[in-house]
Parts: sequence; C-alpha cells; structure tokens
Amino acid sequence: MNKSTDIRQAEAKPAFDPERIKQDFPILKRHINGKRLVYLDSSATTQKPLSVIKAIENYYGSTNANVHRGLHTLAEESTLKFEETRQKIADFIGGAKTSEIIYTRSTTESINLVASSWGAAHIKTGDRIVTTQMEHHANLVPWIVLAKKTGAELEYIPIDDDGYLDLSNLDKIITRSTKLVAVTHMSNVLGTINPVEAIIERARKIGATVLIDGAQAAPHMPVNVKSLDVDFYVFSAHKMLGPTGIGVLYGKERILEEMEPYNLGGEMINVVKFDYADWAELPHKFEAGTPNIAGVIGFKPALDYLNALSMESVRNHEIEITEYALERMSRLNNIKIFGPMNVDYRGGSISFVDKDVHSHDIAQFLDSLGIAVRAGHHCAMPLTKLLGEPATSRASFYVYNTKDDVDRLIGALREMRRYFGYE
Repeated sequence: MNKSTDIRQAEAKPAFDPERIKQDFPILKRHINGKRLVYLDSSATTQKPLSVIKAIENYYGSTNANVHRGLHTLAEESTLKFEETRQKIADFIGGAKTSEIIYTRSTTESINLVASSWGAAHIKTGDRIVTTQMEHHANLVPWIVLAKKTGAELEYIPIDDDGYLDLSNLDKIITRSTKLVAVTHMSNVLGTINPVEAIIERARKIGATVLIDGAQAAPHMPVNVKSLDVDFYVFSAHKMLGPTGIGVLYGKERILEEMEPYNLGGEMINVVKFDYADWAELPHKFEAGTPNIAGVIGFKPALDYLNALSMESVRNHEIEITEYALERMSRLNNIKIFGPMNVDYRGGSISFVDKDVHSHDIAQFLDSLGIAVRAGHHCAMPLTKLLGEPATSRASFYVYNTKDDVDRLIGALREMRRYFGYE
C-alpha cells in the first residue's frame, strides 16, 4: 500500500491553546437554540478571527479605492496592501515569486483557469488526463468537459477499502500519453492526505504537467510548492481563516508566461488599439477587471494568524483532535467512519453514517443542539456513490476546536439515537 510520507511534526508549541484561540473568533460566542455553538464545518469554510474582520472594515472605512489605476493617496494605499498579500501568499507556500501568484475567486476558478487556458492549448485527441476517484467536483468536472471537447481520455487512480489511493498500477495509469495529472492533496470527504510526491515523481518521468488541489491541505499543514516541484497548486482563502471570494493559483512562471488569459478586459492589458491588444506582464494578465480588493486585503491577517501559530502546530493540533475524535466515534457501534484511521495520513475531516438515521436527519438534530456539521455528498458525488452511501455526515476540525467540542458531538450522537427510538 502506498501512503503519504509521515508528516507528524514535533510537539506543538505550548502557546497553541484552542480555548484561547476561540476568543479571537466573534461568531464562536454565539448560541444556537440556547446552546453554545460548536462549529464542526471548517472543511466547507472556516470562521474568521477579529483581525480579518477589522482589516476588511478598515479597508472600506479608510482606504477604499481601486488598485493599480490611480495616483492619489487612497489608490496607492490600496495597491500597496493588495500586493503585500500577494507577497505573503508567495512566502506562505514556500518562497514562490509574486509573479507566480494569481488571484482568482476560488479554488474552483483557479482550476477552470488552467483547464480553459493551459488545457485548451495542450490537450488533444488521444491524450490522457489522470485524476483520482476521491476528487471534489471542482477538480473533476473541468477535466470531464475538457476531455469531451478534445477527445482526450480520462483515467482515474482508484482508492482502496481503507480510503487510500491505490498506486500499485500507477505506471499503467500515468502513461506516455498522459499530459496532465490533477490530484487533490487532501480529500474533503475521506480526509486522506495523498502521496503527491510519488505521483509528481511518476508524472515527471513521462513529462506530464501536474496540478494539485490544495484547498484542504494548505489550511492544515505546511506546503512548499518548490519542494513539491508542482506546476500548479490551487487553494482558497476562506478555508484558512480568510474571506470568501478569494482563490489562489500558483503556477510556475515559465508555464504562466506561455498561457493565454482566461478573462479579457481592463487591467490585464498592455496596449489596446481598435484592431489589436496585447497583455500585461504576470501576474496581472490573468486578473482582468476590478478584483475582490477587500477580500485580498482581509486574507493577509488570516495568513499572519496562521504564521503566528505556525503550520507545524496547526498540523499537530489537528492530529491530536482527530485522533481523539476517531477513538471516541469508533466506540459508537452504530457509526461507520470513512477514510484512513491512521491520523498521520489524514486530515481533520471525518465523514460518517449512522446505520439507522439518515445523514440529513443527523445534521438537523445536531443543529438543534448547537452543533454545526455538514451532510450530503460534499461535492464529491462519484466518491459518495463509490462508498455505497446516498450521503454522509461530516465533522471537520480546525484551530479553534477542542476535545470538549468532540465530547459534545459524541454526546449528541448518543442522544440522537435515543430521540429517534433506537436506544
């Protein structure tokens, strides 16, 4: 069995205190139905610390202006803050160049940009696109459509019964005809941390381009795009304490230079005549129109917050809380858990079913007790079908979750059984 390299980090710093961290998140002081909010839906979106909220408020209250286009004070201040975030992102993912950091609306748009620009220019009939059976729709549907348009073949790396990728036939899947390999770094359903290093190594041997969907990984573990030697890496601000509406596309500079723009209009041009246009330099040629300036500015304090904690400590905390949750949930005979049970190879998303209670009923019952989880196919319908379930419930943890939150979840799942008359 091929699994991820053990990334268990050194012991968490004493300063990492989730109870203290909770105090930085205003929404976590809320009560739902008279109960303290227990937020276990961070794989869908994380809550925002006060520093992020204030940064957005301060932008609109004191600096609001369009970026890159003005010489007045407000425009210059806005542009400076906008580009400071780009540098912060580049540093956060391992020393990328700022020219390699493209702002998008989301991970989804980042992948669509690659599919529409790079894919349209490089994928043709007879080529192969390789992805996996555990992908989010964002890293699946664009490749389905591209394969249909071009006549390319779509091939999948399978999963085994324990929720790991089965790499035993990788050489037969990633073949000489493979032009693109697009793989999630961490599954949003199974929590599996994939051995992307081994997949990238195989892709390099046959000259394939690699895109890694880091929407779940970048918020939860150290990521270094240079060490990975990945061509494209994509993720979203809102899953790592930042605002919604901001995605990131990292791409190697030489590849981005060769790509045509995804959107056309203002800001992304160099020269325009009535019969001619050429494009601005990176990264601006991919950033047409007025961007989500407030969102970009709000992303910087989110990255500052994570850096202050250290991503090694974030990962260590997630290992601890997930291990505790898996151990306690495993004692519930009616609950079936999906994904690896070894926390060294999984993140903090735990998808599960109750043998008697529908996942949607579970979510609604938990909500009545102030506990927020997600239910459904989690934008991974083919995977959910492969698991043999119409839907699962998912509890997902982050920096502000505690063992007490897990205990609340376990107690509520037991109370749910009694409520529905099964115990």
